Order: sequence, then C-alpha cells, then structure tokens
Amino acid sequence: MKQFRNMLYPYVVWLFIMVLVPMLMILLYAFTTAGNEVTTFRFTLDNFSRFLTDTVFLDVLKRSLLIAVVTTVVCVLLGYPIAYTIAKGPERSGFFWIMLITLPTWINMLVRTYAWVGILQDDGLVNRFLGMLGIGSFHMLYTTFAVVLGMVYNFIPFMILQIHSSLAKMDKSLLEAASDLGATPMQSFLRVTLPLSLPGVLSGITLVFLPAVSSFFIPKLLGGGQYVLVGNVIETQFLTSGDWNFGSAISLIMAVIIMLSMWLTRKVDTDPAANGKGA
Repeated sequence: MKQFRNMLYPYVVWLFIMVLVPMLMILLYAFTTAGNEVTTFRFTLDNFSRFLTDTVFLDVLKRSLLIAVVTTVVCVLLGYPIAYTIAKGPERSGFFWIMLITLPTWINMLVRTYAWVGILQDDGLVNRFLGMLGIGSFHMLYTTFAVVLGMVYNFIPFMILQIHSSLAKMDKSLLEAASDLGATPMQSFLRVTLPLSLPGVLSGITLVFLPAVSSFFIPKLLGGGQYVLVGNVIETQFLTSGDWNFGSAISLIMAVIIMLSMWLTRKVDTDPAANGKGA
C-alpha cells in the first residue's frame, strides 16, 4: 500500500504547480493594482468595482449568461429525445449511434468551429443549398444564431452522453410495473423515466453551461470581432491590453458564478422534492 501511496506524489506536485499556483497568482493579481514591485503589493478592490459598475461590462456578462442559458436549453431539448431514442433501441445499434455522436469530439474543437465558418458564410454550403431550393441566401455568420449554433454543436455530445448514461442504467422492470398498474406510456415517462434521468440531465447541464459561459474562441470566430462575451474580454485583458489585474478580477468573478452554478445544480440533484424521488 505504501508503494501505491508514493505514486501519488508526482501527481500532487503536478497539481500544485499547474493548478494551485496559477489560481493563487490570479487571486493575487485580482486584489492588487498594476505595477506592483516584487516585494510590495498594493491591495485594492478597484478591479472588481470597475467591472461591476461599468454598464458595458455588465451588458457583456448578461449576454454571456443569456447565450449560455439558451445553449443549455437547446442542448436539453435536442439531446434528451436523441438519448432517449438511443437508450430505447437495441444495445448494438446504441453503441453505433453513441460512437457516431462522439466521433466529432475526436477532432480539435477549434478546427470544428473553423469548419462552421465555411458552412455559414454568405457563399457557404448552407446558402448554396438554399439557393438550389430557390429559397434564397441568408446572412448567418457573425450573428447570435451562429454563436449559439456553434456552441450547441460543440457541447451537445456531453448532454447526450450524460442523459443516455442515466437512461441506460435505469431498471426496466420499473416501467413494466408502472404498465401493470395501468399507467399509460406518457404517465410512465413522466412518473418513472423522467425523474430517474434527472441526474443525467443535471450533469449534462453542468457540462454544457460551464464551458458555454466562459467560451471565447467560438464567439470570436462565429460572432466576429463585434460579438464580445466575457471570455473575449478576459482574453483581451491578458493578451492585448496587458491588464492582468483587471483580467484576473473578471476571471475570479466568473469562477464564483461557475461555482454557484455547480452548487445549485448539486443541490437540485440531491433534493428529493426537486428531482421527484419524494413522489
């Protein structure tokens, strides 16, 4: 047992250097002013007040949260029927469909997003196809639609896999018992299947909402330079403006929002009255 315990030390060192130290640096930068010397630090809350009192930055935060919520809702509405259909089908075909869904994730997300630029541009594949049908062309690139579409495309596999995992592990005898007691298929779904699949839905919401609210290259590529979300603001502060203190403060604010979202999701998942276990 001691031998195995020694194997943890490299992982702990890696975790300290690659995770804990950067987080401590962000925390330090967020609460200090620019131009600090190595031995002296001037602590301040101006970085946070600048973000929370500026209407421009607050609008960016609202837009980011709205886009993340819309993306999550669309992923739930599209992902649940897909996962349900796969789980209800034969196990062999289900393995094929799951592989087909996860296949795009084997390609780098940046490359996949670049592909959508060519698909959605004015002379892209979608508009060419619409032109063949005589419908006409539409301006889709650099719009909210393009950003949401790109996020849904990139994140929906996480939603489908989580929901499918919950549905696949569900005890099928419960549905048979509900049918024997006179429940209709819709009643069985609402009273048995849906409550038992809620943990997968909540896990999928977490895996979709968290990266969506902090994404920066999807809105940059599909929304254009005029479409700015919080992730783009953080990127600009670190790479363009060089204001690491303000960028760290925004990152810390987003970290708090993300942790609150995870806490709420976990609370709903463990609340019997909320997920139907108390019914």
